[in-house]
Amino acid sequence: MGETRPDARPDVLLTGLLFYDLVLTGLGKPPTPGEEIWTDGMGTSPGGIANLAVAAARYGLSTSLATVFGDDGYGAYCREVLAGQEHIDLSLSRTADGWHTPVTVSIAYGHDRALVTHGQEPPYSQDALMGDPPAARTALVHIEAEPREWLAKAAANGTKIYADVGWDPTQRWSQDLLDQLALCHAFVPNDTEAMAYTRTGTAADALSKLSELVPVAVVTRGPGGAIAVDQSTGEHADVPALATDVLDATGAGDVFGASFVAASLQGWPLEERLRFAVLAAGLSVQRHGGALAAPGWYGIHQWWSSLKDPELRRAYGFLTDRMPADPGPPVPHAPVTPPAPTALPTPPDASAATHPF
Repeated sequence: MGETRPDARPDVLLTGLLFYDLVLTGLGKPPTPGEEIWTDGMGTSPGGIANLAVAAARYGLSTSLATVFGDDGYGAYCREVLAGQEHIDLSLSRTADGWHTPVTVSIAYGHDRALVTHGQEPPYSQDALMGDPPAARTALVHIEAEPREWLAKAAANGTKIYADVGWDPTQRWSQDLLDQLALCHAFVPNDTEAMAYTRTGTAADALSKLSELVPVAVVTRGPGGAIAVDQSTGEHADVPALATDVLDATGAGDVFGASFVAASLQGWPLEERLRFAVLAAGLSVQRHGGALAAPGWYGIHQWWSSLKDPELRRAYGFLTDRMPADPGPPVPHAPVTPPAPTALPTPPDASAATHPF
């Protein structure tokens, strides 16, 4: 997927809120008030929109990210990881003077996690960052109740929009949000979200309704795998999840979405696209969450090379023709301690930042 191609457009365009993630794992149960729990698992990583950006870039896709960095050590660290380590284009991003990069502490236990975030709304909106968005092959978008102006502009310039959606804290699940699917090529919610927005009782019924609104509809089901319909090809697919030990599920949905886009850009059959995305998400939950859990081609290659299960080897046999000859170097995972301050160069559009760790 990293080969030279004549299309000069970015493969993937993204915008959204960036977080500095600190993930704690290995807890047998969530903490209760007044209780202190020690754990031996911790990792730090860019999070939020960075999850999608890194997952896409690790497949060799040219990735352009428009986000806001705080002028603090957290922002400097995230910028260096995204641009310096993952080679993501940040020319549409900005550093905001006097604004604190949002920080999320994720406490993972079992198949779930609790999140505590400190931060404020960024001083630049998505529309301000994007302006007239550059033409791209795809855009990965998190749609919200309030439509973003840049989305219609991107769709009008030929960019294929792959959208997901988040939990509605009001639990009204307004169906007005689904009007935005008219701009989208694909919609990838989880089963809870899909059933709530479509007022249905099963993931299959939700998928049926969504397939009337968007060319490609996908519903993820966590441990139950994923189902999808591609109206443009007439394909339907239902694939199981991988049986895996879950360290941290943070960002698994983002890895799924970016992997589905990566496979779609190559024109794979729907079942292969879905199996590939399920595999990548399954591999990501075995690492500390956030952006740096994304396996990329290296992680996919490592899994395939060590796979003994004959049933899985049959199901994923298509990988022998899909994987690049060179999967690239090992991908860095979330460190326990971020690099020392001397390893972080001053962002080009910010005043000198000190690292507070």
